[in-house]
Amino acid sequence: MNTHTSEITIRPAYADDHEALTRLAALDSARHAPPSPLVIAEVGGELRAALSLHDGSSIADPFHPTLNMLDLLRTHAAGTEPAPRRVHRRYRLRFA
Repeated sequence: MNTHTSEITIRPAYADDHEALTRLAALDSARHAPPSPLVIAEVGGELRAALSLHDGSSIADPFHPTLNMLDLLRTHAAGTEPAPRRVHRRYRLRFA
């Protein structure tokens, strides 16, 4: 399947993705899938790449072009990070 004309789905990984993630990790010569939470890229319902939101590690299918998918996952992950907490300071007027 040609990824240049196929639709890429980016979504969070769910518990039922465990088997597919284990297979993808084996294809990528990784001992195991990256730590959760994960965001994954699918083409035609097939898992092609996964990125950990915890530490940024990734796995990808070496038999398909996945470099651009990993870039998409990183871009998506950058947009899903929680905004830094803003510190609200209260100022008090003091009279001399």
